[in-house]
Amino acid sequence: MAGDLAPPMCVAHHQHVGVPVEDNEAAADMERCLDALGVRPGLLPASQREELDQRGYVVLGRLLDDEWLTLLRQHFEELIAAEGDQAGLEAHQEEGARRLGNLIDKGEVFDGIWTHPLLLAAIHQVIARPFKLSSLNGRDALPGAGHQALHADWRKGRAAGDPYHVCNSIWLLDDFTPENGSTRLVPGSHRRRHPDEVLVDSRAPHPDEVHLHAPAGTVAVFNSHTWHGGTENRSTNLSRRALHCYFVAREHPAQTEPAERLSVGTRARLSPAQRYLLDVD
Repeated sequence: MAGDLAPPMCVAHHQHVGVPVEDNEAAADMERCLDALGVRPGLLPASQREELDQRGYVVLGRLLDDEWLTLLRQHFEELIAAEGDQAGLEAHQEEGARRLGNLIDKGEVFDGIWTHPLLLAAIHQVIARPFKLSSLNGRDALPGAGHQALHADWRKGRAAGDPYHVCNSIWLLDDFTPENGSTRLVPGSHRRRHPDEVLVDSRAPHPDEVHLHAPAGTVAVFNSHTWHGGTENRSTNLSRRALHCYFVAREHPAQTEPAERLSVGTRARLSPAQRYLLDVD
């Protein structure tokens, strides 16, 4: 699976005829946040924007350099060891996988992920209205485990003309290979009904699915209405660590509400734009 990513259209500064004032104000707030975090017009080419629109996913390439990747792996393992059987409890625990949750509050090393300009450009392209961070979690499918049913991260299918509500990204801390498993996606399925309404066996291979085989440091973004799921780690000893940085339209609740979990220290270092992106005061 390969591709590029394209930028969002920046929200206009002027008010639009027939649009409620509060909608214009929300759009302007979102624009100021994106601008402060480095999202600029033309940051991503049109070909990548089209790939997101048509296929429902795009690969940004290797955004994690060796130094950052090493730090993220180290911090991942330290958190797993420190949290023990509580690891991942803030979001989701899963048999056969090591999980971490609420990573926003667990080290500045993660700040460059949820605020990355290329990521935010892609998220805005999909959601196309003010959004916020829903969660930042970690997952490592263990050998002999990790297979998931094809699913969408929204509760129902999308009717023609409806907006998209959620968008996710995968930050690979290890190579994703046929041996240790990878994420599978069904291109174009973000335009279809919910998989639970269509598939007889959502755990079975799909004839149209593609697999994300890519080196560590790679980042992929996918419209979370797209059918997707992890596959089995068929190796005997290989890790498949990844971070999932997930966003939702601002009118919906977040998976992990930052306002309920952020420590005083984390709040103190956040910029106004970062606070807006987390929807915290």
